[in-house]
Amino acid sequence: MSPPASIAGAPFLDDPAFRRVIAAVEQEGDRARVVGGAVRNTLIGVPVDDVDIATTAPPAEVAARAAAAGLKAVPTGIEHGTVTVVSSGRPFEVTTLRADLETDGRRAVVAFTRDWAGDAARRDFTMNAIYADADGTLYDPVDGIADALAGRVRFIGDPSDRIEEDYLRILRFFRFHARYGHGQLDAAGLEAAVRLKDGLDRLSRERIGAEMRKLVTAVGAVPALAVMDETGILGRILPGGGTMARFSAVVDLSAQLGLPLGLEARLAALANDRSALAGALRLSGREDKRLGAIVEWSGELAQHMDAPTVRLAVIRAGNDVTVVALLLAAFELGRDPGGDLVSLARDFHPPKSPVTAARLLAEGYVPGPALGAELRRREAAWIAAGCPAELDGGV
Repeated sequence: MSPPASIAGAPFLDDPAFRRVIAAVEQEGDRARVVGGAVRNTLIGVPVDDVDIATTAPPAEVAARAAAAGLKAVPTGIEHGTVTVVSSGRPFEVTTLRADLETDGRRAVVAFTRDWAGDAARRDFTMNAIYADADGTLYDPVDGIADALAGRVRFIGDPSDRIEEDYLRILRFFRFHARYGHGQLDAAGLEAAVRLKDGLDRLSRERIGAEMRKLVTAVGAVPALAVMDETGILGRILPGGGTMARFSAVVDLSAQLGLPLGLEARLAALANDRSALAGALRLSGREDKRLGAIVEWSGELAQHMDAPTVRLAVIRAGNDVTVVALLLAAFELGRDPGGDLVSLARDFHPPKSPVTAARLLAEGYVPGPALGAELRRREAAWIAAGCPAELDGGV
């Protein structure tokens, strides 16, 4: 079967906001084509998130034409030829065709061109270098359509050259395979990624963290990360490396139970040195706090895997944290968490606690350590009793 020649009918092509951007840019003989994710995802039947556009028009012309058409133009990456054009409140990245003059493994000095084939040759993977005109006609200078349809994540040209242009492409290679790939990793790409893995040390932690967030949450994260672990690449990213057995077991168990696993849950399952993750991946304060709660309560549940501790974890940290902590604790203990405890962790919604300082003060307690100790004792008794809405005489 010959590869498709068009994606005519793709919803984004008929989007009025998109059409206005194309109409603004395509003037005075300049052309504009969609490139990258929107084309790739349309071909393989995956939802389209962003629509990126490549053009022969210089960035200053793109900005001026967008403004003349009543669109907002933001110079988000002007030195690399990218102008974000906002149409109907939605951003479209419009980037001038370019060639790399100098690269240092992190960033490039570029020259703007009108050469579509040259622009394709400097991109990372064949499946990301497929272009489409506004009518859907496809242009495939590096045979990316066949790779996209087959789930082959393949570097354009020499994998070593592409990686040495930007070492982040090592992580992107694994991430794209985890998201779009089928079967084994491309052998030439893997060999180059392993051989050049020391280059990861030259990247900023912000860039590494952004890529790892996408990688660990991808549908095929387990086999991709397993290869990274076996080849020493994962150890260059995570302090202390990772525990693939735990990660795989928790991901599999969560899937069997129909429980979604978010970023922090996956990092807690994967990383050995969890305390160092915030700095290593530049986690936000919220992400770090949630990760810490998962680790703390997994330790508590590993010591006391029972209903009172599960209820206490829900009260203190919420259902989502408790579910993940329970799965981690079960792995550490080498046991099944039990359907009853999983259901309790997922579905328990405690009533407002009737154990209050005001109640104890009314009983004659005075502020101080004794009051705090009695509060904790009564709360524990209330939780052990199943968190009844009303107190009985023993609480």
